[in-house]
Amino acid sequence: MADLLQSAKEIIGRAPGRACFTCSFQAEDVAVLHLLLQKDSRIPVLFLETGYHFPETYAYRDQLARDWNLNLINMQAAQTVPEQESAFGILHQTDPSRCCHLRKVEPLLEGLSGYETWFTGLRREQSPSRANLQPEESHRFPNGLTLHKVSPLYDWKWQDVLAYLTANDVPLLPLYEQGYTSIGCAPCTAKPAPGEHARAGRWGGQKLECGLHTVSEKDE
Repeated sequence: MADLLQSAKEIIGRAPGRACFTCSFQAEDVAVLHLLLQKDSRIPVLFLETGYHFPETYAYRDQLARDWNLNLINMQAAQTVPEQESAFGILHQTDPSRCCHLRKVEPLLEGLSGYETWFTGLRREQSPSRANLQPEESHRFPNGLTLHKVSPLYDWKWQDVLAYLTANDVPLLPLYEQGYTSIGCAPCTAKPAPGEHARAGRWGGQKLECGLHTVSEKDE
C-alpha cells in the first residue's frame, strides 16, 4: 500500500498546468479527491448532474462538498430531464448511448475547456475496457481540445481503495453496502452477479462505458 500511495502522489505531483477532476463520488473518485485536495484545496471538482442519479449519491456529494469545502461545479445537459424525455422519449431505455452523450459527454466537453490536465479515478481492474489504462495519457477530443489525462489509481485494486479510505476515516457512498459495485445513473445501474467484474451491472450489460472515456483519441 505504501508503494501504491507514493506512486499516486508522484503522478499527481508531476501533472502539468491548470487541472480539474471529474468526480462521480464513487469510492475510487473520493480516494483521488482526498489525495488531490492535499495538493490543491480549490481544485475544480466537476460533477455530471444528469438528473438521473440515486438520491444517496446526491446526499453523499452534498455532504462531502460541505465537509471538505469543495470547489464543486455541477455540469448539466442543455435540456432538463423532462425536456429531453418530452422530445425523445425515455432514452435510457431505448438508446442509452444517446442518453449518455446528451447528459454526460456534451456537458463534459464544455466543462473541460480551459484546463490542461484532467484527473480521473479510473482503475485497470474495473472492467475489460480499462485493462490497458496508463497513468498518464494525452487525449484529443472532437472539439479540438487536447488534455493530459491522469489516473493516479490506475493500478490499485479494490481492496487498496477501501484500505486508503478506511485509513483516512472517509465514509463510503452508502449504496456500496447494498451490493452495488459501480454506481452511475439509477435507471442504468444494477448489482452485478457473483463473479462478474465491477462494471457488469451498468446499462443492463449493453455496454461498459458511458462515452466520457471513449469520445477522445489517445495520442500514442
